Amino acid sequence: MVGRRTQLRWVHLVLGGALLMPYYLLTTVVFAMLAHGADPFTSLRWQLGTFASALPLAAPTALLPLVRPLEATAARSLCGLPESAELAAGPAGSWDARARTALWYALHLAIGGLVSGLFLSLLPASALLVALPFTDDSYADGLGWPDAFGSTPTALAPLAGVALLAMLMGIAAAAGALLARCAPALLGPAPAERVAAAERRPARLASRNRLARELHDSVGHALSAVTLQASAARKVLDTDPDFAREALAAIEETTRDAVGELDSVLGLLREEEAAPATAPSPTLMDLDGMLARTRAAGVAVELTAPGTLDRLPPVVSREAYRIVQEGLSNALRHAGRVPVRLRIAEDPKKVEITMENPVDGTTRARTAGGGRGLRGIAERVTLLRGTCAWDTVDGVWRLTVRLPVEASR
Repeated sequence: MVGRRTQLRWVHLVLGGALLMPYYLLTTVVFAMLAHGADPFTSLRWQLGTFASALPLAAPTALLPLVRPLEATAARSLCGLPESAELAAGPAGSWDARARTALWYALHLAIGGLVSGLFLSLLPASALLVALPFTDDSYADGLGWPDAFGSTPTALAPLAGVALLAMLMGIAAAAGALLARCAPALLGPAPAERVAAAERRPARLASRNRLARELHDSVGHALSAVTLQASAARKVLDTDPDFAREALAAIEETTRDAVGELDSVLGLLREEEAAPATAPSPTLMDLDGMLARTRAAGVAVELTAPGTLDRLPPVVSREAYRIVQEGLSNALRHAGRVPVRLRIAEDPKKVEITMENPVDGTTRARTAGGGRGLRGIAERVTLLRGTCAWDTVDGVWRLTVRLPVEASR
């Protein structure tokens, strides 16, 4: 009964009583001015009437947008709700939610005000009763306590004080438990808010997956290429300085392009509408630069493609670029400096990308199950309603992707 959860709930009740005080004092002043003979300061009947009249005055305050999230935060922090309890995080968006918030606010202030009033009046009384046998009981004559205890006031007063204190603690615990029980029903999200949250969740997951794919493909390819370029430069630094300088220049260009692509990806994370423009995402029109950097790493890439690739829809061209990038990254990571054959075929209905490179037994074992890059390729293809397949046949790793063109225009 005196655990941490009960203590926090008592704080929540006192907070409700404190929030009620401005409305209670305003109602007290109004009654004192308008009602002849009103005595809201000493008459219990007038105090209860003032208390009941202050609650309807307080309830409309809950219609303010900030009241709902503030009350939900207080309930979540102080009421000891179970982890499964779901409370609204934002302002009410419907009249049903506003009505439930107003009911909760009035309930919080009513129960908090009653408990606070009981503590303010009965807690000192409990202390006085406990101290009655050890002090001069003249202070209690005006209260009628000695007469109430009959012939043995000093013997029963401490017991009555302890019982009164226990009753106060029980009332506070029961009131806190009642508010904790009502909080999910009155402060929980409305059905429309639940539906909206359920619709936003897949969108957030899709956005996160997209960012993960972009980072994996752009940064992963750059790191794979830089690793091979640096390795090649180190091996021929003394014997072929010209080639080493070319490799270092390729590293510089690769990292510069990677920084630009990283800025483009991170630009998707900026929520400000007025965010500065970032570098555009690369497309198949930028394919020559990527192949040049890959060749600088010591990988021979044979390209077969139409004379121009500018007729593809932008979204198809961007995704195709990332697919080729990831295919080359796989070859660099898993096969090393082996020749890669890249063929891009285009017709009015689809674009087909085929990549092949020789592998040995070790590489085949490492790639048979597919990795993050291959899953990323499959996700990109699925979003465009295309098809993809990969396999190792007769020592040759082959990746085939078909992307529809008409559906993306």
